[in-house]
Amino acid sequence: MSMVGSLRKVARLARRGRRVDLSHPARSPLGSTVVNCVIYRDGVRQPTAPTVEESVARVRKHDRGFVWLGLHEPSATEFARVAELFGLHPLAVEDAVQAHQRPKVERYGAVLFAVFKTVCYVEHEELTATSEVVTTGEIMVFAGPDFVVTVRHGRHGSLGPLREDLESDPEQLSRGPAAVLHGIADHVVDDYLNVTDSVQDDIDQVESDVFSPQSPRTADAGRIYQLKRELLELKRAVVPLGRPLQQLATEPMPSVEPSIQAYFRDVSDHLIRATEQIHAYDALLDSILQAHLAQVTVGQNEDMRKITAWAAIVAVPTMVCGIYGMNFQHMPELHWRYGYPLVLSVIGTVCFFVHRGFKRNGWL
Repeated sequence: MSMVGSLRKVARLARRGRRVDLSHPARSPLGSTVVNCVIYRDGVRQPTAPTVEESVARVRKHDRGFVWLGLHEPSATEFARVAELFGLHPLAVEDAVQAHQRPKVERYGAVLFAVFKTVCYVEHEELTATSEVVTTGEIMVFAGPDFVVTVRHGRHGSLGPLREDLESDPEQLSRGPAAVLHGIADHVVDDYLNVTDSVQDDIDQVESDVFSPQSPRTADAGRIYQLKRELLELKRAVVPLGRPLQQLATEPMPSVEPSIQAYFRDVSDHLIRATEQIHAYDALLDSILQAHLAQVTVGQNEDMRKITAWAAIVAVPTMVCGIYGMNFQHMPELHWRYGYPLVLSVIGTVCFFVHRGFKRNGWL
């Protein structure tokens, strides 16, 4: 089990070990609010304009292509100019700035507003009762006729690699803002699958430890509860996305052509797989916890049997010594020379046979 877990960990690190080249136009440090602003026409990246306003003006002048503006944790003041430029609805703007929203899809005229919860697996050497296993963030997407505005919250879930992948497929990117929306949804759901695979390693380790005879009985309850709490956080991010993806895949949406809805159905299928895995893990952890509690109960019963057996053995000399400690004037063999050795021999013999009987019955 440990070898399989090690191989999974190496594969996971290899997937995440992809070097990030910040010199690439699609990348910039997270400290900058505006990550990038790029014009795409017919799926091909165009020369970058000096400002966001000029990028929008170029697109609308030629009435072709769209602008993809990427932001990272903008303040209300910083986002106000963007909202005015693209005509974003105030309610959606408030959600994008404040974050901590449930996954959803909403329509505001010709603009589609989508919220995705991002998840990231936190690497750790050993799972403890306080280990952080899953951390979450958010990506808000405004998709209009000629623009895509992405607002990312959290220190993970960078869209730089996704942007590069989309740029390598101009045919898909030529479908417009809906292609970017699909790419983000697919990117987020793929991370869900990666995280669920990683969480499985922790569950396998806990399961192995619970049923290991060398593992202390009281050492696993805290880890199981911690893993269930982290799994609950993962469930809160993954499960609510089912309904929004169904809307994108089946219902008429602005800027989403019917030809691209099939791609959203594929993403929805992947999400269903991740959801089923999470529910299965939750049920498995319940079973592991019940097995652990049963083991603790059985261990306590064994301890009580041992205590009871030793109490019965100790009761023999206690009774005899108690009787002869009453200091009565006339007692059997009180003044006999061999009375003391005889009493000790009787006590030892009785204790020996009582101990032997308890051991034969498995009480000791």
